[in-house]
Amino acid sequence: MPSLAGLTVLLLVVFGLAVLFDYINGFHDTANAIATSVSTRALRPEWAIAMSAVANFLGALTGQAVAKTVGSGIVHQTDANQVVVAAALVGAIVWNLVTWRLGIPSSSSHALIGGLLGASAASAGIGSWQVDGIVGKVLVPLVTSPIAGFALAFVLMVVIFNVFRRAHPRTMNDRFRRLQVLSAAFMAFSHGSNDAQKTMGIMTLALVGARILPAFNEIPIPIILLAATAISLGTAAGGWRIIRTMGSKVVKLDPVHGFAAETTAASVIFGASTLGMPVSTTHVISSAIMGAGSSDRFNSVRWVVARNIGIAWVLTIPAAGVVAALSYAMLRPIFGA
Repeated sequence: MPSLAGLTVLLLVVFGLAVLFDYINGFHDTANAIATSVSTRALRPEWAIAMSAVANFLGALTGQAVAKTVGSGIVHQTDANQVVVAAALVGAIVWNLVTWRLGIPSSSSHALIGGLLGASAASAGIGSWQVDGIVGKVLVPLVTSPIAGFALAFVLMVVIFNVFRRAHPRTMNDRFRRLQVLSAAFMAFSHGSNDAQKTMGIMTLALVGARILPAFNEIPIPIILLAATAISLGTAAGGWRIIRTMGSKVVKLDPVHGFAAETTAASVIFGASTLGMPVSTTHVISSAIMGAGSSDRFNSVRWVVARNIGIAWVLTIPAAGVVAALSYAMLRPIFGA
């Protein structure tokens, strides 16, 4: 059993890793909110990033449902000690940095969930998993949210083209370029409402593991503000490698496509946040971009790039889980947990 000093140091390590993960999540996922707006020149990059940072912060303050799912609905709280939480964060951070370096849009959300599953399994076995929560709150949204993003963006594009079928392309692009400022802000807001809450949940779980909180009930206000600030600062740093992939390598976008993709993805993500589902904002916006792009013609999407993104989606949870399990094996002797 670690000493009081050891527990204090471990808690500080966990919080440091959580803030680092949240910051990395911000610049890793900046592309989710602004890539289409930048690529269609609806917003200058510096203004897009500033707007996204503010909207992320505000979105992070909108609820706690996702945080409660991550903190209490995936693994049993009794099995999630601070070493498990620290190892989970290491797994998620490593995977995020690898995919950022390669310019591949992957899910920070599923990296964190994979890390939590891998670390808890290494600590207490797979019996520590809450299977119902994993299936209902993670796996089902993992499959259905990208499908919804693709299908709804495709349908919205068809509707827009029919409504504006007599409009001149230049006039149409000018109008939707202005509307994209609103859709990009909505996308950034919804991103904050989902992604920042995951870090809130993991930090509160660490406080429960340290017995500072008796149970996982409400997220303390300082935790909410810390997570919201970290993700907004990370967003302000920007993630240009992934912005280039999302904005131009998957499909060539016009402002109308960007508006449809952002509006659809933001609606799906915010709906999931309300239901407490930690979905991947990356999965949803990527699929929405493909859906909007394929409404012109199916082969307008660069499916080779889309395939590489898909491979990263499949690998995220197990890869982060393996790194987290190895991290737990290294951290446990150090902290004596």
